Amino acid sequence: MIKLFKNFTKKEIFIILICIALVVVNVFFELRLPDYMSEITKLIQTDNSTMKDILTQGLYMILCAFGSLAASIVVGYLAASISSSFSMSIRKLIFDKVEKFSTAEMKNFRTSSLITRTTNDVTQLEMLIAMGLQAFIKAPIMAVWAISKILNKSVELSALTGACVILLLATVITLMIIVLPRFSIVQKLIDKVNGVTRENLTGIRVIRAFNAEKFQEDRFNDVNNSLTNNQLFNQRCFAIMNPVMNLVMHAQTLGIYLIGTFLLQSMNISGKLNLFSDMVVFSSYGMQVIMSFLMLAMIFMMIPRANISAKRINEVLDCEISISDGNFDGDSKEIGTVEFKNVSFKYPDADEYILKNISFKVNKGETIAFIGSTGSGKSTLINLVPRFYDVTDGEILVDGINVKDYKLETLNNKLGYVPQKAFMFTATVSENVAYGTNGKGEITKDKIKKAIDVAQGTEFVKNMKDTYDSVVARGGTNISGGQKQRLAIARAIARDPEIYIFDDSFSALDFKTDAVLRRELKKYTKNATSMIVAQRIGTIINADKIVVLDKGECVGIGTHKELLKKCSVYKEIALSQLSKEELENA
Repeated sequence: MIKLFKNFTKKEIFIILICIALVVVNVFFELRLPDYMSEITKLIQTDNSTMKDILTQGLYMILCAFGSLAASIVVGYLAASISSSFSMSIRKLIFDKVEKFSTAEMKNFRTSSLITRTTNDVTQLEMLIAMGLQAFIKAPIMAVWAISKILNKSVELSALTGACVILLLATVITLMIIVLPRFSIVQKLIDKVNGVTRENLTGIRVIRAFNAEKFQEDRFNDVNNSLTNNQLFNQRCFAIMNPVMNLVMHAQTLGIYLIGTFLLQSMNISGKLNLFSDMVVFSSYGMQVIMSFLMLAMIFMMIPRANISAKRINEVLDCEISISDGNFDGDSKEIGTVEFKNVSFKYPDADEYILKNISFKVNKGETIAFIGSTGSGKSTLINLVPRFYDVTDGEILVDGINVKDYKLETLNNKLGYVPQKAFMFTATVSENVAYGTNGKGEITKDKIKKAIDVAQGTEFVKNMKDTYDSVVARGGTNISGGQKQRLAIARAIARDPEIYIFDDSFSALDFKTDAVLRRELKKYTKNATSMIVAQRIGTIINADKIVVLDKGECVGIGTHKELLKKCSVYKEIALSQLSKEELENA
């Protein structure tokens, strides 16, 4: 937790110091009130006192009350401002860190857990800071100051106050021992609730199609009940604090006057006056002492939960990034070339290689395609180019430079990537297509329209209510799978990259649209390099090179006709989709 608090800026530290000073002022005014009350008590019982003297002391009490109120308001405002600013900066740190995660790091954290860490866990720290700047600073100052004022006045009354404090602390410590282990469980259960809720919302169509609503309700009820039961247990334990606090405070007040009654019987008039004055002071200061220790106890009960949240946040911030940024961001001698040199790859902590000794080169303007059975490593291979993972052995060169040497921004500016699962953001059609740049500035409206036209999306976009300004729902739930793929392809086209990467990006298109799109794409991208992963032979039949993968190994490289003659795996795939006559006439 201390590590996170190092993110306070100099300005925020200065404001914290102001808060501390104002808390001292607040405590000073609050602790002056019993002194004036004691003076009024003495004046009332003194024969030669006047109403003016009593009113003067009353006026001082009013001024102290308003001074204390003003200081409290300012401290509350500054504490809220600092805690909000701190939580904002921590959320930004987490978001920026996650943005740098590779696929390997993302697998170490569930999406639901990252959401909880960015929201609920940060909120725990925010609450601690907001409360801490007020109660945590105020409580010890008030406790020490109040104790110093009553310490030498009465041994009996001091002993009573000490006994009340000990009883209160014993209750708090007992509760902490019981409740603290459950705080970590609660945060993990919040992760699970978020996870089940997210799955339910994301997969709502599948759930309804399979009549699995009851199954999902049971799953949610299980984690929700677990979270509720843990929270109820914690809150019930905390609920003991209020009656115990009231009992201790009232018992202290009653004890002060009970003890005072016995002491008064054996004193003379002047002694009785002083003792009665001390009783008034003790009833006020004793209350302040107990309230101070109670505030400290509440803060100490918040600290462990905040500490657990801080550890969860630090797990994200301290996570080592496996994909490090390179230094190269200049111009290379080659343009649009991609070369694999003896590339092998296995997932982190895996024993077996997914790809084994893959080598090939594609030049500017060429189209290279990858085909193979499911699980042969096609998508894994193509995802190594934008460095979603780094190769285990060998190297990948883009424009003659190892991809590990590139600055990630420079490398990504060379690529137009269309993922296997087309993803749409909550934005307009134009904003989705113009998402991001490749270092060439803003993508114009004409560029957007041209990219959509090449991707064969003009017809369905113009049929939408607001055409190019129509809003696409999160994940593209208000458009079809084929429409999402075409907009995802348009997004890559609008960047005008050197290298296009299509990861099975034509699978949702009908054969006619697929053929027309590829023809128009070939014309538009004639000076760019294209890398295509596909399941359909028809999609890759005209590629300049086709790489055939089988169980992670390259079993053939060549054109369609060359592979039909020399690669049995390719021929088997081709014959499973097209007839012998169709293949010969292709």
